[in-house]
Amino acid sequence: MTHVFHRQLRQALPTAVSGQGLTLTDGSGHTYLDACGGAAVSCLGHGHPDVLAAMHAQIDQLAYAHTSFFTTEVAERLADHLVARAPAGTSHAYFVSGGSEAVEAALKMARQYFVEIGQPQRQHFIARRQSYHGNTLGALAVGGNAWRRQQFAPLLIPVTHVAPCYEYRDRSADETPEQYGQRLVRELADAIERLGPDTVIAFVAETVVGATLGAVPPVPGYLQGVRELCSRHGILLILDEVMCGMGRTGTLHACEQEQVVPDLMTVAKGLGGGYQPIGAVLAQRHIVNAFSQGSGLFQHGHTYLGHASACAAALAVQQVIERDDLLAAVRRQGAGLAERLRATFAEHPNVGDIRGRGLFQAIELVTERARKTPFEPALKLHALIKQQAMAHGLLVYPMGGTLDGQRGDHVLLAPPFIVSDSELDAIVERLRAALDAALTSLPRQPRPQEARTQRQ
Repeated sequence: MTHVFHRQLRQALPTAVSGQGLTLTDGSGHTYLDACGGAAVSCLGHGHPDVLAAMHAQIDQLAYAHTSFFTTEVAERLADHLVARAPAGTSHAYFVSGGSEAVEAALKMARQYFVEIGQPQRQHFIARRQSYHGNTLGALAVGGNAWRRQQFAPLLIPVTHVAPCYEYRDRSADETPEQYGQRLVRELADAIERLGPDTVIAFVAETVVGATLGAVPPVPGYLQGVRELCSRHGILLILDEVMCGMGRTGTLHACEQEQVVPDLMTVAKGLGGGYQPIGAVLAQRHIVNAFSQGSGLFQHGHTYLGHASACAAALAVQQVIERDDLLAAVRRQGAGLAERLRATFAEHPNVGDIRGRGLFQAIELVTERARKTPFEPALKLHALIKQQAMAHGLLVYPMGGTLDGQRGDHVLLAPPFIVSDSELDAIVERLRAALDAALTSLPRQPRPQEARTQRQ
C-alpha cells in the first residue's frame, strides 16, 4: 500500500535505494544500467563525490534564503560561471526549479519585455508541432504534442504551431536538407504574416528535439533562417535546451553547433545533473536592460528561486564537466554510441532511423522500413520495450506518438557523460535484447502481401 500519488496507479514500482556511476540498485538487489539519465538528467551519473561534497558544504553554511530578501554567494558564482560560457550577449541567469518553470518564466519574460519597450500589442507565440516544453499550462500550450495537450486544451492559451524539423519523415525525396529547412522557414514566415509581424512575441523551439521526437537535430541552415526571420520582425527567439543543452550534444549549448544566438534560452536537466532540482533562463543583455530601464522588476517568481543548495550542486556539476573535459568525452563517446547503434540496428527490419548528436541518440521503430510504417498505437510497443529493458537491467527512455502524438515509437538514449566503452557495449547489447523480446511478444503482424489479401 502506497500513499504516494504516483504517475502510474496500476503498477507497483521498484524502490531505488542506491546509485553509483551508471548503476542504480533497487530494494530487491537488482541493478540497472542507466542509459537515459532518468530523462537526460544524470549527466555525471549517480553519487559523484565532488558534487556531494559541495552540497554538504553549502547545507552546513546556508541551505535556503528567500530571493525577495537576499542573494547568495553561490547563486552569484553560478550565474557568473554560466554567463561567461553562454552565447555572446548573454548577461544574466534567472534560476528556477526545473525545465517547465524555466519555460514558463521565459514566456512571461518575453511578454513583459514587449510591454516594457512599448509594444503591448504583441501577444502571440509560435511554436512547433511534436515539441515538448513542459507540463505547466504555459509550457504545455507552446508544446505541440497532441496527446499531452488533449485533455487540458480548454485551459491553454492559443498558440500557433508550425511543422517540426523532422527530416526522416518530412523531407521530400527531391529536396536537399538545406532546401527542406528553407521550406520550413517559409512556413514560419507565412504564419508570422497571417498573425501580423508586430503581434508576435516569440518563436519557441527545442534546438534538438528530445522526448516527443527522439533526438531529432535541425537540418543545416534551418535555425539560422529562423533567427534571421525573427530578427527581421523584432520577434524573440526562445530556444528550449532543457533536455539537449548543458553538454548533452557535445557542446555546452546545442545552439553553438548551429551558430545561432537566441534571445532567451532555457536549461535545466544537465545543469544540476539531478543532484538538486534546478533550471535557468539565460537572457540576453537587451532583454534585461529593458526591465532595468523600465519597471525595474520582473513580475514573476517562485518560493525556491535561486535555491542555495541547488545552486551549489549545479555549480559543482558544471565545474566537474569543465575540469574533466567531459564535453570532449561526450563527443568521443557519442560517436562511439552512434557507431554501435549503426552496427547493431542499421539492418534491423524494425529500426527505421538512427539519429542524434553526442550522447543524445535515438532509434525510431517501424513495421516496414521501406514505407516507414509505424506500429499500431494499441500495441504500446514503447511500453513493452521499457518493461523488457528493465528486465534486462537497462534503463532507456522509450516514447510513443512520435509521428503525431498518437502513432509511432522511438527509444531515446542519454547516458551520463562518464560512460565507458564497456558500458556503451552493454547498453546497446541489452537494448537489442530488449527490443527483440518486446517484438517477439507482439501479436504477429501480417506481411504487406498478406494484409492486401485480407482486405480483398
